[in-house]
Amino acid sequence: MFEGKNGKCIEEIGENHIPTSAETPLREDAFAISDEDKIQSIEEDVAHILHTLGVDLTDDSLKGTPRRVAKMFVKEIFGGLNPKNKPKASTFDNNYKYGEMLVEKNITVYSTCEHHLLPIVGKAHVAYISNGNVIGLSKMNRIVDYFAKRPQVQERLTMQVVQELQKALGTQDVACIIDAKHLCVNSRGIRDVASSTVTSEFGGKFKEDAVKREFLDYIKLETEFE
Repeated sequence: MFEGKNGKCIEEIGENHIPTSAETPLREDAFAISDEDKIQSIEEDVAHILHTLGVDLTDDSLKGTPRRVAKMFVKEIFGGLNPKNKPKASTFDNNYKYGEMLVEKNITVYSTCEHHLLPIVGKAHVAYISNGNVIGLSKMNRIVDYFAKRPQVQERLTMQVVQELQKALGTQDVACIIDAKHLCVNSRGIRDVASSTVTSEFGGKFKEDAVKREFLDYIKLETEFE
């Protein structure tokens, strides 16, 4: 059985969802070819997979599937691999001197498990305490979405969101909690449809019990609008 860089059996890594790096593993030549070339290559690969499975690709409903899947991989669900798609995290002076915690909760997460390429679907809750800079609210959503749009493990995604906001805001006082369902658990393997996975990353003041508790209490608040 083929082994990964850490000597672990590939099957063992895949079944146990072992995160191997805090950075998304990318080859140095990851962007040596254009998106269109990638789409063409992936289209051929998807067609080969479906053909091998016995699917009739001359059927009107299926003949466009390889192209559709290839475009979806490059332009959509794995678009966060390409640095050119990274949102510009513009910050502004905190002129109104807001010094309390800011929480953006229930950010929708659509990602893809890197072990079985099945969906991860859930919610992210992100918070920070300004040390002089603030960031546009939609940028927090966009940062979550950017790092989610790549083959992921949830632990890494949680860390990447925090690290990116810490860099943009110039403060360690950032936190993120993600609660998500993994279809590799829900729809295959153990097929436990009720379980979800919760991960967290707390930086700076959020490591203090009182601040952490305040963040958790905000998440519990019901938000309803007519």
